[in-house]
Formats: sequence, structure tokens, C-alpha cells
Amino acid sequence: MKTTIRKMGNSQGVLIPKPLLAQLGLEKEVEMEIENDAIVLRRPRNKTRQGWAEASKALAQSGDDALVMGEFGNADDAELKW
Repeated sequence: MKTTIRKMGNSQGVLIPKPLLAQLGLEKEVEMEIENDAIVLRRPRNKTRQGWAEASKALAQSGDDALVMGEFGNADDAELKW
């Protein structure tokens, strides 16, 4: 199948027919990379930030969530008016 590259805002894109996306199970997100001389689209392996909430809760419960560098102000903070 041949298609054209179209201008989309400041970018360019290719329209992929909905039945083709449905056949591959692609809905809202894809992983995109270049392999050899081809652009490859794949179903995302993991959802973005999957497991982060649970990991943050576990870290907080363990008490190991202190700031690495501690609190420190910026040199010019005293001049700011809130």
C-alpha cells in the first residue's frame, strides 16, 4: 500500500487506515523506532509510568523517601515577593 506524507501542523505525518490499526490492536499509543531503513510501530509494551504509584507508596511506607540532597534555597529567593 502506498500513501502520501502530509503536513500536520509543524510536523509531517502519514494517515493509517482505521481497519489496519484495528487489525494490529493499536488504539491510542504506539512505540515508534527506526529499524534499518524502516519506521516500525508497535503496541506499547507497558503503560507509561505503570507501577509508579505503587512503588511510591511502598517507598513512603518504608521511610526511605527522604530528599537525597536535602532542603536548600536559591541564592536569590530572599528577593522574591509572594
